[in-house]
Amino acid sequence: FNSNMANVARLSVRRHALPFIRTIRHYSCAKDESPTRLRIYTRTGDKGKTSNFAGQRLPKDDVTFEALGTTDELSCAIGLASEFSQEAKHDLSHILQDIQCILQEAASHIATPRSIATEKKLAQTEFSAKHVDKLEHLIDKMEDELPPLKNFILPSGGKTSASLHLARSICRRAERKIVSLYREGEIDQEVFKYINRLSDFLFVAARYTAKKEGKDEVIYHRVDSTD
Repeated sequence: FNSNMANVARLSVRRHALPFIRTIRHYSCAKDESPTRLRIYTRTGDKGKTSNFAGQRLPKDDVTFEALGTTDELSCAIGLASEFSQEAKHDLSHILQDIQCILQEAASHIATPRSIATEKKLAQTEFSAKHVDKLEHLIDKMEDELPPLKNFILPSGGKTSASLHLARSICRRAERKIVSLYREGEIDQEVFKYINRLSDFLFVAARYTAKKEGKDEVIYHRVDSTD
């Protein structure tokens, strides 16, 4: 997995959500430094392979790590949107931060192939169906405050809204990366459902923040090719 995910240990996420990071990372430490000080580099991936939580050494371009990397990219994009949300002083930033934490749980699940992982590791990386239910509740709540969508809209509506549209497009890519793992039975349906529903949430959230900030959404129109 990408080395920057080591920093996830600093987040307030349930400890069992990150077992694969704690297990496969071997942090270097100089002799004159405390052995508890963690280094970002491990040197274990310098030959192009890394490990999943089941202990498999796989090429870094394996579909599992493509899915994990895209999920990480999605979390980064949501983090940017959360910062814009805080600047705009509306109520979405804490929800976005919670979603980033849930994505870490999803990543732990993705890193643990269902076909070969031990029962203990399967239990450690179980993904709750309640996360999907909560997303659907949030979608419904925001949609109740929005006018019906009658036209195609372009990513727009202010910095928060546009960044949420960007996150939505990355979320769709994450879904395309994950679908083969779901099809092969290596991840549970609830993780796939969550990523699928998350893109819907991000679309509605983009419209919601545009409305809250009083920003106009740009409507698609056919461009005259003769101009």
